[in-house]
Amino acid sequence: MEDAGAGAVLHSVAVKYGICGGNVIVGTALVDMYAKCHDMPATQQVFQEMEEKNVSTYTAIIGGFASVTRPRDAMVLVKEMEQSEVAPNMMTYSSLLSSFANPGDLDHWRQAHCAVLKKGLKHNPYVPSTLMTMYSRCGSLEGFRKVQMAVSWQDQVSLNSVISGLSSLGLGNEAFEQFLEMRRHGADTDLFTFASMLKAIGSSSSLLEGRQVHALILNTGHDSDVNVQNGLISMYARRGEIGESQNVFASVQAPGLISWSSLLSGYAQHGCGKEAVEVFEQMRRLNVHLDHTTFLLVLTACSHTGLVDQGLEYFNLMRTDGFLAGAWQEQYACVVDLLARAGRLREAEFLVTDMPIETSVSVYRSLLSACQIHGNLEIAVRVSARLIELCPDDASGHVQLCSVVEGLCW
Repeated sequence: MEDAGAGAVLHSVAVKYGICGGNVIVGTALVDMYAKCHDMPATQQVFQEMEEKNVSTYTAIIGGFASVTRPRDAMVLVKEMEQSEVAPNMMTYSSLLSSFANPGDLDHWRQAHCAVLKKGLKHNPYVPSTLMTMYSRCGSLEGFRKVQMAVSWQDQVSLNSVISGLSSLGLGNEAFEQFLEMRRHGADTDLFTFASMLKAIGSSSSLLEGRQVHALILNTGHDSDVNVQNGLISMYARRGEIGESQNVFASVQAPGLISWSSLLSGYAQHGCGKEAVEVFEQMRRLNVHLDHTTFLLVLTACSHTGLVDQGLEYFNLMRTDGFLAGAWQEQYACVVDLLARAGRLREAEFLVTDMPIETSVSVYRSLLSACQIHGNLEIAVRVSARLIELCPDDASGHVQLCSVVEGLCW
């Protein structure tokens, strides 16, 4: 069940009949339900109200924190388990390990890895696979290689993890070689294999290899799976085969946000601004949920094709609809680039100074480059001063300013 509303109704019935806090089975079921609905405040409330907790209870809430990428909370609960003399099991550690997804998590991830080794779980076939997946998500090629070399068996799970990890680390050609090796040894391929391969091909392998994998997907009957379809849309879009990408998109029965964003990304990447705007408007008409990435893609498309007014309209839409809550650097930087490319440097400078977040060095450099192109010494001096203030040991600000002055002298 992933309907929090229906779950809340069942919860109220359990409370009414007094079978909630004192019944570990019911309490654990509620914790698991709320966690799967990603309602962590409700999950924590039920968890705290429980008089008795077992390994399943802890594993459920740890899994919830993993699903919303909150590894520190998950680690705190594992420590609490041990202090409460509730022994974590394989599922507990699997949930903990899957909570790490960013390079900033790498130190905590290594702590969790050590805990797994101390518990003697490294020989469980699922542990190395999870370790490889998490090291690749955290961008640690060194950690990934160490686990990969330590795997003494090759089955579908471990091979899928290797392919997925290599893909996440940007090693698409090696992932494809691993896929061919998998096929030569007769290992089964599944939806996860194909989704990982399509991601790898989209990043570094050739279009021919992509078509070969697509043909294999058709032969194995996996072409109707939405995750595989999304991978195909993205793979063809990244390779500039927008027509192929559109054809796959048209075959998706119920396109979700990922399907729409994959198509939109292809248009944005290859300078198809008008088409990107059409897709974005269609998403709005169909009430497709929009997120920060969606707006970033359409803003990028507008910037690269000179659709300034359209881009500003979408940026203002972000503001009015609350999508700029949390102040995302990428969206602001994209609009600065949009204005700067069009020579509207004063507006770009005002936006930089009006940002509710600290402006990155790259944004200032982009604006300074635009000053050089459009010959605006006044703004260039102010931007250079700010760059030098932020990076006093970096001479590039001086160099760019000199280039602006030289350009005006000619």
